[in-house]
Amino acid sequence: MSADSRFEVIPAVDVQDGEVVQLVQGERGTGTRYGDPVEAAERWIDAGAETLHLVDLDGAFEGERVNASAFEAIVEAVGDEVDLQLGGGIRTAEDAVGLLDLGIDRVILGTAAVENPPIVETISAEHPGTVMVSLDAKDGEVVVSGWTESTGLDPATAAARYEELGAGAILFTNVDVEGKLEGIDRAAVEAVVDAVDIPVVASGGVASLDDVVALQQAGAAAVVIGTALYEGEFTLREAMQAVESA
Repeated sequence: MSADSRFEVIPAVDVQDGEVVQLVQGERGTGTRYGDPVEAAERWIDAGAETLHLVDLDGAFEGERVNASAFEAIVEAVGDEVDLQLGGGIRTAEDAVGLLDLGIDRVILGTAAVENPPIVETISAEHPGTVMVSLDAKDGEVVVSGWTESTGLDPATAAARYEELGAGAILFTNVDVEGKLEGIDRAAVEAVVDAVDIPVVASGGVASLDDVVALQQAGAAAVVIGTALYEGEFTLREAMQAVESA
């Protein structure tokens, strides 16, 4: 996510078993495969991406980083050209700082932040602005452990709490619509945006250029898009132009 205030369109590079994969509603076994992660990263940069959203899907499910070599290859190939934000399986401050030292610009903490909120404060004190807290919502509640366990937390309330702990941004994913290409839940995004002053990056359900513009109008700082881009519903350039026109 670049430092200026323009709404940004961020392609997702989700990796499972060393390949790019897009899941439906975050469920294992629903994935469509899209090839080599480095090739995907380079393709999105050639199309104009300024930030890439990297997710270790195996790490999210297993609770430890599994596809480290794939992400190291991406950092090596394109780390100087774009901002890189990475999540999935980061459970300790040491993990996070190691990734920042490797060349990742922002670490995304989901389960670790929910189970151990002070981790956000610890990393942010040493590396201000580098922690993006991932709040994944299912049926209106934050879920963790690869979207399998409900916490009972309200996403907007949780977002405000993490802002106080030093989070530099919130990643809000609506799991109910993730990967289905059926559209977004604008009200859910607006509730989180209204709760904090830090940037909110929206993810989940984007199926059309109208969805992209709606998220911009909802006050989000950026949108992460996976399935719609990989399936060719629209191009990255078209999404960027729609935002500029709006």
